[in-house]
Amino acid sequence: MRFTRGRLARLYAALHRLHGPRHWWPADKPFEMMVGAVLVQNTRWHNATRAIAALKQANCLTPTKVAGSSLPTLAKLIRSSGTHRVKAKRLKALSRWLLERGGVARAGRLPTDELRRSLLAVHGVGPETADCILLYVFGRPMFVADAYARRFFSRYGFDPVPDGYEPLRQAVESVFVAEAPVFNEFHALIVWHSKELCLAKPLCERCGLRLSCAYGSR
Repeated sequence: MRFTRGRLARLYAALHRLHGPRHWWPADKPFEMMVGAVLVQNTRWHNATRAIAALKQANCLTPTKVAGSSLPTLAKLIRSSGTHRVKAKRLKALSRWLLERGGVARAGRLPTDELRRSLLAVHGVGPETADCILLYVFGRPMFVADAYARRFFSRYGFDPVPDGYEPLRQAVESVFVAEAPVFNEFHALIVWHSKELCLAKPLCERCGLRLSCAYGSR
């Protein structure tokens, strides 16, 4: 089953009926969302939220405060996110990038391709992190082709599911043309479904998609 607009639209609608709107990304301000996109790398969202809470409590959740903090201080605050020393460097680099571009509003004036290239040049910002920021902060229609999406699409019966982040993102975006809010909800629904039902060991017997899913119907 190849990717087509109709198939992806029907799958999106089925996920929405099953789980309802997810109201992602959970953050009070754009910079908090950007910080969360770094902190959630290779860890659970629960661990990232604990680190964000520690930054808030220390009054350190602004680009200026993060950029001006020492690495040991910042790393200590975000310890719960794992690999905290690495992520402290990444947060400082992302904060400096945002300050150099005059904040979210001014950076958001850049065309999507230019903005994406600029984000990818920031230390520690890979394609998935960049696309999360583009989608949730800057409102650009990007498909976040993360590991959850690849596993879900493969089990559901899409074939071929391209190897690698960029090929999968481009395969979806080339046929599923939609506004940013739809890509936002689609990503959130896939992640939610993958965490609740389509786990490493899937709970097919409880899944409302099992009759249309190649893996579940077997």
